[in-house]
Amino acid sequence: MAELGYLSIKQTHELLVSKEVSAVVLTQYYLDRIKQYDDKVKACLYVCEKEAIAQAKAVDEKIASGQVIGAIEGIPYTAKDMFLTTGIVTTAASKILKDYMPPYSATVVEKLNKAGAILLAKVNQDEYGHGGSTENSGYHPTHNPWDLERVPGGSSGGSAAAVAMDFGIFSLGTDTGGSTRQPAAYCGVVGYKPTYGLISRYGVVAMASSLDTIGTLARNADDVARLVETIAGRDQQDSTTIESNFKLEDLSSDVKIGVLDSYKDLEQVKNFVGAIKPTEEFTQAEFINPELALATYYVLTPSEISSNLERYDGIRYGQSSAKADDLYEVYAKTRDEFFGPEVKRRNMIGTYALSAGYYDAYYKKAMQARTLICQTFDRLFEQFDLIVTPTTLTAAFKLGDKSDPVEMYKEDILTVSANLAGIPAVSIPAGVDSETGLPLGLQVMGRQGEDAKVISAARAFQAKTDWHKRVEGIRL
Repeated sequence: MAELGYLSIKQTHELLVSKEVSAVVLTQYYLDRIKQYDDKVKACLYVCEKEAIAQAKAVDEKIASGQVIGAIEGIPYTAKDMFLTTGIVTTAASKILKDYMPPYSATVVEKLNKAGAILLAKVNQDEYGHGGSTENSGYHPTHNPWDLERVPGGSSGGSAAAVAMDFGIFSLGTDTGGSTRQPAAYCGVVGYKPTYGLISRYGVVAMASSLDTIGTLARNADDVARLVETIAGRDQQDSTTIESNFKLEDLSSDVKIGVLDSYKDLEQVKNFVGAIKPTEEFTQAEFINPELALATYYVLTPSEISSNLERYDGIRYGQSSAKADDLYEVYAKTRDEFFGPEVKRRNMIGTYALSAGYYDAYYKKAMQARTLICQTFDRLFEQFDLIVTPTTLTAAFKLGDKSDPVEMYKEDILTVSANLAGIPAVSIPAGVDSETGLPLGLQVMGRQGEDAKVISAARAFQAKTDWHKRVEGIRL
């Protein structure tokens, strides 16, 4: 039988078409890996074994009857637990949604179902996406496969760990402030955030609606491109979506790449510059002030969270406190009993920022700062086609090291700008930390709508380097 470890989408498709491996055997391989290793990594919340095998049998029957299968057909994957899935529990890693069975599936999941992809498992995350380490899950933390004492990043930490552990060929995540890129950097895989509106968010648990995007995590840029071709485009159920003209092309030799002067000597930046081409530098004064972007993000995001989470009142969705004696107590005790500390913290911050007397001082001022950030990016993209920065300033930290919430928020300092501006960005493995040997990520950002150019740059880098293949050396 063919070697099945760490396959790409293209390799898997060729094995299925040539009948060197069946979809059932392939699916069982991944299910066995999850059974063997997930006790240590804890990436999964719910494994869809019965459903996955049934889907795989349908693909095998199609192949046996001589029908042509699509590029994604029979490809096993996992999905962050923010995605609604008909007949499969969806919790957003919150205890308030324990055992919640959604009545419909997210548009993205429906598109993958239609394309024949096979969902293996729903994976762990920070509760409602509130965190940067997957320690804020209502169920259990996830561990980084490179070092089980360290975090995988967040909030799509389960997705990044699953891709790094080869629990499937790709994973769906969400990215509101870096939630696919930061864990991808910590786990040595590729994490992509699209232009705002390129991929439908219908059927995905909302965090901060003006910033939320659907992300994908995979081990190479080609796989990310194939996924975007499958799931991008306008959706009548999501009025923010746009038409997709995504088409991957080779990176132009005259592409102009901007590198912030203060990051030019970091290993991952030097590796990228050395592999792609000489770059032009720009100074701190011409770039987004990362601290301004972080402060703006952490006023706007909790404000939107406090509105979006209002619906979880113990009546319409999920669990309700058994200790309540009247309607007010149902609201108060349900949220107190089933929301985690970080969810409560963000709700309180957001409610405060939106309250009478403080709206102008916080929310309105943050919106003005967001406009300035968008305008700065517009000016930068008049000069450059792509902008590169490190994805994070350090490698993955140890579990429990960031008990101060503000220190945890700082982990997003280089990723939130792309969400505030609605531009596409991708994190790719581009080096290792000299002290720990852990992976380091490089972030590539582009103009709104130029997602293909961003992914083309990642593909060009991976064609000349092997940083993205280091993940194949993980041993538990």
